[in-house]
Amino acid sequence: MSQKNFFIITDSLGKGSEELGKQLMKNFIYTLARSEQKPKKIFFMNEGVRLTCEGSPVLEDLQALVDAGVELNSCGTCLDYYELQDSLKVGSRSGMAQIVEDMLSLDDSITIR
Repeated sequence: MSQKNFFIITDSLGKGSEELGKQLMKNFIYTLARSEQKPKKIFFMNEGVRLTCEGSPVLEDLQALVDAGVELNSCGTCLDYYELQDSLKVGSRSGMAQIVEDMLSLDDSITIR
């Protein structure tokens, strides 16, 4: 079975209530961190980079994913835009060229919005 790769583009899951969306994203990452099968890589873009930064409610679960061998990549342009360049706490900062190269080399990706 091939490993999935996630592309997370927001810090909230789904449309509608922002409060509910943030809780759903927290639950999603919590469950993913405890699942038997893990993704190979998770890419964080746009508001999704907030999840990897200081103050995020999912830092512990994201660190558990890193400890399990999952590679986390946050968009550097997005970190700069949201003025979070010094707040990244888990995973690494990636440029768009690296993100595109990685995405093109992957077998299967799922976008979380």
